[in-house]
Amino acid sequence: MLAALALTHVTIAAVTIYLHRCQAHRALELHPLISHFFRFWLWLTTGMVTKEWAAIHRKHHAKCETVEDPHSPQIYGINRVLWAGVFLYVKESFNKETLERYGHGTPDDWMERNLYTRCSVFGVFLTLATDLLLFGVVPGVLIWLAQIAWIPFWAAGIINGVGHAVGYRNFNVKDASRNISPIAIWLGGEELHNNHHHDPHSAKFKAKWYEFDIGWVYLRLLSFFGLAKIEYAGS
Repeated sequence: MLAALALTHVTIAAVTIYLHRCQAHRALELHPLISHFFRFWLWLTTGMVTKEWAAIHRKHHAKCETVEDPHSPQIYGINRVLWAGVFLYVKESFNKETLERYGHGTPDDWMERNLYTRCSVFGVFLTLATDLLLFGVVPGVLIWLAQIAWIPFWAAGIINGVGHAVGYRNFNVKDASRNISPIAIWLGGEELHNNHHHDPHSAKFKAKWYEFDIGWVYLRLLSFFGLAKIEYAGS
């Protein structure tokens, strides 16, 4: 149980720091070693492609709560986004127009083209083999299932669904975004979704004194050790 929580939290950190704050919104720059660690980890645990994720998320901001929004619960309904949000993501990932228009500036090196994109599914099976080797058959399979289901449910479902339907608002933005919780640890800081939609290019999601963004704490630590350069952290 503890192993699964630790492993999935690394995945959440990779999503919020690398995919979201760094790649999609350019709020920071990561040291190449950290950047590639996150790319490799996400390939192992999710099979997600950086260009696809960044493009779909940028389109979500550009077309938020409209029929062109890839995963708005205002359009598709909360239940569909909550329980089948991953299928909405996969469907949009095949939209070449979305990738070309919104996927600019993402990694395009040899590893990205020939491994992380071309063999995007291979990583999750390598993780299965590793989990079986480290934890045994039954615990290994359970930990692997937790790893591959974590992002589809908590990110594609909870953040994209609940984060646009239930919670409190610090800012009266034009979309329906909500802060799920002022203490944002479980989802790496993504719980502060309304704050993010108010200032999408900020590396810091915390807006009020009583809020806590664990992703921002990680970024400050990386910055302290020279492993990240924060470009913008709000006004």
